[in-house]
Amino acid sequence: MILVFVAFSILIAFTVVDRHQLTTICTKSREDWILDAVGLFFQGIAIPWLQIAVVYQLYSYLLPSDRASFHLPAFAAFLLSFVAVDYIYYWNHRLLHSPWLWKLHLVHHTMTNMDVLGTSRNTLWTSFFIVYLWIHALFIYLLADPTWYILGASLTSALDLWRHSAIAPTSKSLIYRCLSPWLILPQDHAWHHSSDLSGANYGANFKIWDKIHGTYYQSDRLPNSLGIETNLTLAQKLFQPR
Repeated sequence: MILVFVAFSILIAFTVVDRHQLTTICTKSREDWILDAVGLFFQGIAIPWLQIAVVYQLYSYLLPSDRASFHLPAFAAFLLSFVAVDYIYYWNHRLLHSPWLWKLHLVHHTMTNMDVLGTSRNTLWTSFFIVYLWIHALFIYLLADPTWYILGASLTSALDLWRHSAIAPTSKSLIYRCLSPWLILPQDHAWHHSSDLSGANYGANFKIWDKIHGTYYQSDRLPNSLGIETNLTLAQKLFQPR
């Protein structure tokens, strides 16, 4: 959690010192501010609490003899969280874009600008359909030492904040050359939120899943516009999109 808080603070600081990004955030509508604030609270505080207070306890009831029974080397536990779970999330994300679950996810796509504050914008029930809530609690319960697993999960959350921000490295920068071949960067995820393109760049951490399954899209430019339009009220966006 400390890593996620540090990443969030750094991204906010970079946003504040950039005049254009600061203006974009300051001109957000009251409804967008409420959606983003509620989403950040729910996914940043309520969901982690539920993982430990409810889901973890559920596993202790269902699997009483399996607590701390799974022994993995530290790096293997990290890879389980950062790589294997990332692949599971790729399919989870595609399922959220299916006709069956799209109404729970569409609110996330009402963002019209890449904005770290909008990372967790979602209908509140959406978190219960995202694999992280269930699988992280399961492996924290099963692993004899979940420290490195938790580190991988925290790094994924930090990258999720960055991926939704407007802090994108330029194509000539060293960080772009090092990370672009394998990580989903903000400019890649911007195309996932594009108004003109659908069905692309579902990955969280790694591009390889999209490349393997033919859903990867890359461009030297950013999309002309982001987001979808809806006539939903604020209450509907938060609780019951139709």
